[in-house]
Amino acid sequence: MKKLLDRLKRSSGAASARLSDEGPATDDGYFSTQFNDRGDDVQLATWAERAKQVGAQPLDRKQAEPLFAKLWGADRYVAALSADELLRMSHYLQFVTVPVNQEVIGQDEQGDYMLIVLEGTLAVDRVQPWGGRARLAEARAGDMLGEMSLLDAGTRFSACTTLTPCTLAVVDAQRLDEMIMFEPRLGLALLASLSRRLSLRLRQVSARLSALLSSN
Repeated sequence: MKKLLDRLKRSSGAASARLSDEGPATDDGYFSTQFNDRGDDVQLATWAERAKQVGAQPLDRKQAEPLFAKLWGADRYVAALSADELLRMSHYLQFVTVPVNQEVIGQDEQGDYMLIVLEGTLAVDRVQPWGGRARLAEARAGDMLGEMSLLDAGTRFSACTTLTPCTLAVVDAQRLDEMIMFEPRLGLALLASLSRRLSLRLRQVSARLSALLSSN
């Protein structure tokens, strides 16, 4: 964690210097460059490629931005942001609609993006070696998908498939780096929200494991 914070500080400082001296920075940042270290046997799935595969269609920002602000404005770490700041945060996101029965995240791939569900329902499944699928959860409005792989550059644990037509906000590694460098208050609010949600998820898993072990 300390290494991550140090790299983020260096990226932010370098970007600020270039903004004052030369205009917009070209630093690749932390989250996008970490995917360059992946092994050759791991498939990198970018959102640009996946969007074509699943038939994702851009959504008018005038329609999507109020939806995003309403859902995320209630988050503990985002609620402190003003309406203008939430609007600026939305400028770093892509808004799309995806038809039903489309796999927007594939298991065991390495993806440089995460998804925020604005409307619709998605299945979160673990594909078994024999081809069966175990339903882990169903994601609905306000839920995030794929954030762990975006943060640590690891492979996806599960597959996520639309059960209904869905409206999604997409955050990729490059845009997350840009948010942190150029709008650090917004970037930190987003990272704080991610950390809180991951912590809550870990606590839920720990509680279930503890209950399972105590019943044996």
